[in-house]
Amino acid sequence: MIKNFLPVHKRKPLIITIVIFILIITAIILFFKIPRKSPNIVIDSSVVIPYLKDGDIILRHGDGALSSPFSGISLTDKRFSHLGIVRIRNGNITVINSVGSILNKDKGVEENSLEQFLQAALNIGVFRVKSIDGTLISDKALEYLNRPFDWGFNLFDDSKIYCSELLYVVLKSIAPEMELAVLYIDTINMNVFPLDSVSASDYFDEILYIDLPKKP
Repeated sequence: MIKNFLPVHKRKPLIITIVIFILIITAIILFFKIPRKSPNIVIDSSVVIPYLKDGDIILRHGDGALSSPFSGISLTDKRFSHLGIVRIRNGNITVINSVGSILNKDKGVEENSLEQFLQAALNIGVFRVKSIDGTLISDKALEYLNRPFDWGFNLFDDSKIYCSELLYVVLKSIAPEMELAVLYIDTINMNVFPLDSVSASDYFDEILYIDLPKKP
């Protein structure tokens, strides 16, 4: 587990372009291999809501073409491909998350309803930071709304943010003493924050896990 930062490198546009191209090709190759949920079956929000608290971290494995490549970055727990932060205000439950879209480059950090977040989920896991008031987490996450998605995967520049980077910058801002595990990916010459840095970390409790039945 890597706990300290590795040297910061400047982004190399050519390398980044190649990496994005490889991700797209990989997604196309894996498209028909992704386990998909049965038609019209989604995780019922009413089952999830009783377990949620403000500031919880909700992970999912999506049903999109890029989900399997993203989940594959994790070393120990490959259940998940995307991350969101739960916000609960006046009985309204939303999920703040950074969404990347190859077809829509304007996508990025947005606030969705819980039901919308669950629409694409093959599974979900709810995790809770042990030592931090969840209100601080969701309030800080809200400050990053409308930041564009970070296709350069630069963990040290929050002007653009990819999905797990959102939680990383939030926690580094409100709890800099937390030693968040990062992983160096040599193909992009960058450190990333993989999702098993949440699901397999002692800083978080796993509150709930739901897995939908897959197509045969």
